[in-house]
Amino acid sequence: MSEYHQPVLLTQSVDALVLNPDGVYADATFGGGGHSREILSRLSPKGRLIAFDRDADAGANALEDSRFKLIHNNFRFIHNYALIEAPDGLDGILADLGVSSHQFDTAERGFSFRFDAPLDMRMNVQGAKTAADIVNSYTQEELERIFKIYGEVENARKLAQLIVKSRSQARILSTGDLDNAIAEALPSFAEHKYLAKVYQALRIEVNDEMRSLEKFLEGAARSLRKGGRLAVITYHSLEDRMVKNFIRSGSVDGQEDKDIFGRSAAPMRAALRKPAVPHEAEISSNTRARSAKLRVAEKI
Repeated sequence: MSEYHQPVLLTQSVDALVLNPDGVYADATFGGGGHSREILSRLSPKGRLIAFDRDADAGANALEDSRFKLIHNNFRFIHNYALIEAPDGLDGILADLGVSSHQFDTAERGFSFRFDAPLDMRMNVQGAKTAADIVNSYTQEELERIFKIYGEVENARKLAQLIVKSRSQARILSTGDLDNAIAEALPSFAEHKYLAKVYQALRIEVNDEMRSLEKFLEGAARSLRKGGRLAVITYHSLEDRMVKNFIRSGSVDGQEDKDIFGRSAAPMRAALRKPAVPHEAEISSNTRARSAKLRVAEKI
């Protein structure tokens, strides 16, 4: 588990989540199973845990526990399974939205610019669209949009222009090809930080992450019983804003629905006054935790 992925905000998230040891819980992003193990350690023999992961590699970490069930699917479909596994409602749902260390560190998955590897980035390797498909087929305007919105890259237009120019000479098929194609746009003082934004944008587009998160939040709210809790760990401003908006208003765009009496129709309310963040000791032992935020909400 520790080699596959080191769980972030482990104690804080599970402390806030598991209030009923006899309940039914869901780990929406199983990965290396660190959060799932901690949840199970808090449950009684009556408690149960279902977990989701669309990456087939995560199956190797499945837990040998009769109270546990791993589902190989996207967490956006959580409500479909909750209707079967917990018809009276789930007691808690946890989601860690970070990419697993295993995915970053497995060169052939193409998630990291640290390796010269096929430009893939699919969390589900059966998915149809790779990062190479995107950089070689999207229009300049489409590329500019994803780099600007999903990567928050300041010179997104120049970046898109360089990719279109490079692919007109030869297809961009590897991480090395991409890095060379955009080399002119890289700031000398923060090259790695810039590349991280570029790769983040492509990964989000490949895996339809923002739409999946929206559908997950909606499904999670429908799947929880009254008083059930949702704990979400985010790593960048886009997803954190969506989670914050959903908890506050019931919509990822922050548009609050109200009933005929003017009362908020939001299904959740914040259970923490402000998001929890990792302690310095955790960041020192796991640098990937440095941008993590934990938001917790309760079903009204």
